[in-house]
Amino acid sequence: MPQTAWRVELVVPAAAAQAVAQALEPLGEALSVFELTPGGDWRIVLHAEEAPDRGTLDAMLELAGMASGVEIPAPEITREADVDWMSRLRESFPAIRVGRFHLHGSHLPPGPPGTVSLMVDAATAFGSGEHATTRGCLLALDRLAARGRRRRPLDVGTGTGVLAMGAAKVWRVPVAATDLDRESVRVARVNTRLNRVAKWVRVEVADGLSPSGWRGRGGHDLVFANILARPLARMARPIRRVLAPGGVVILSGLLHWQERQVLSAYRRQGLRLERRIAIDGWHTLVLRR
Repeated sequence: MPQTAWRVELVVPAAAAQAVAQALEPLGEALSVFELTPGGDWRIVLHAEEAPDRGTLDAMLELAGMASGVEIPAPEITREADVDWMSRLRESFPAIRVGRFHLHGSHLPPGPPGTVSLMVDAATAFGSGEHATTRGCLLALDRLAARGRRRRPLDVGTGTGVLAMGAAKVWRVPVAATDLDRESVRVARVNTRLNRVAKWVRVEVADGLSPSGWRGRGGHDLVFANILARPLARMARPIRRVLAPGGVVILSGLLHWQERQVLSAYRRQGLRLERRIAIDGWHTLVLRR
């Protein structure tokens, strides 16, 4: 039913786009992210049913600026009237086909035969599948799955759990998933149940790679890390430690000009680049130990 709503809009440099999107997503019902020019600024628009709390909004954007090393401009906040939220949801989150994967919200049917359906609604966690970094990781997973089976995947910074669920559906093996944010963990656990992979995917709160009960464990033959460039570089050594010999790492969340920094950190740990997937200025790297 149509109702009054609020719009929060700002334009940020490419280096801050993902951090700002992650910061704003919990504050509303729908989020749109648009690249204005290749490698240039991005427009981010949040739609919310209630007026955003300015103190919370400013605090979240300040944290996003600190994480990305970019000064975030003040957002423009306006009031919208007569918004049909179900229509907005359908328009903002259409089904997405990425390789064999068919991502869709609960308002849409599963994919056609031969696809792997992943149902992920817009929620207070990052990763409903529309962002180039998620698509890059799913393409890398699709190509990796065509070459054989992985038995111990790990998804670091899982967000909505889409990559962990994709691995579980492809291989039907236990998948470990972690996130620093408790709300993301809650959302990911709900999604694993809705996608009927809860028996395969274990989601835990963790700062990096060490959730309670997993300390000292390693031997993962596949690690996803779709976060941001600086944390990716810092995690090179810990990821190498939990990665089995011959294991594969799929990294994303970095812009094309950040690749050298991230790749250098992993090469120092003995990993080599096997594939690069570039989408809309964002790079996904596939490396092997």
